Amino acid sequence: MMEDWDAFTAAHPFGSLLQSSKWAALKASFGWHADRVHLEESGQLVAGAQLLFKAKWHFLRLAYVPRGPVVDWSDAAAVEALLERVVRRARRRRALRLWIEPRAEDSAELRARLRQLGWRERPKPVQPPRTILVDLTPSEEEILARMKQKTRYNVRLARRKGVIVRTGGMDDVPHFIRLMEETAQRDGFAIRPAAYYRRFVALFVPHDAALLLAEVEGEVVAALIVAAWGRTAYYLYGASGARHRNRMPNYLLQWEAMRWARRRGCTQYDLWGIPDADERELEASFRHRSDGLWGVYRFKRGFGGRVVRYLGLWERSPWR
Repeated sequence: MMEDWDAFTAAHPFGSLLQSSKWAALKASFGWHADRVHLEESGQLVAGAQLLFKAKWHFLRLAYVPRGPVVDWSDAAAVEALLERVVRRARRRRALRLWIEPRAEDSAELRARLRQLGWRERPKPVQPPRTILVDLTPSEEEILARMKQKTRYNVRLARRKGVIVRTGGMDDVPHFIRLMEETAQRDGFAIRPAAYYRRFVALFVPHDAALLLAEVEGEVVAALIVAAWGRTAYYLYGASGARHRNRMPNYLLQWEAMRWARRRGCTQYDLWGIPDADERELEASFRHRSDGLWGVYRFKRGFGGRVVRYLGLWERSPWR
């Protein structure tokens, strides 16, 4: 059944890495418990949801469906039927709150439908609601040509300056953790515990993800983790040190992650989070803001692609 579920979520247009059984296994190591509901037609899965439950003080406080449910959001009947099953399962597991965070692009129609079904949007999402998707279907030359000129230049500069990107494994996780800690301290953001990254690598690398490391003269100066699920690759975690930043290792790392994704058969690359602002504000603000996701927006925007906003985080009480 687990293999069927993963094959379904990988193939479905609204499927996601966060709806995979491996993601559930990752979260299980840190206090979450997974359950699933689904709809079938003629014995085949057509829609479903993986719920993650978090307990506190011996009570289930939260049921959360990250980047789901997995359903054709244009099919109103299927959406209603599946969400009702999600609500019933959360109630049966005695959750006090129920959250969903669909991988469906934002629209007035879908917002109205969720409100009619008793859901309300929460102001603070868990996953970034807005991201950049880079099309990986053209040739490498065309993908490079679609990047901003400075980004393309920096990718090539890194190679000329002797940056080498290699694939790592469990033995390289300490390099990644060291760089994450350095980046967090420098840029002032929170990171996961070291055990989280070790567990991720153990579960996903090398079959569904890659740990890529950029080296200068044998020294690891930057690293990232990219994962692939279905036709989408996700840039999940990235870090860099203070040394050799002028050699632009982060630019070459992103490009090699895209190349890795193309070899895996992925057709799009998700840069996983930019400020939740419309295009006008994005273009007007990124030059003078560096807080939160603004600090990486200019870097990510340079790789081209299109800005996408998902529906965000929605809540409903399982008891109403």
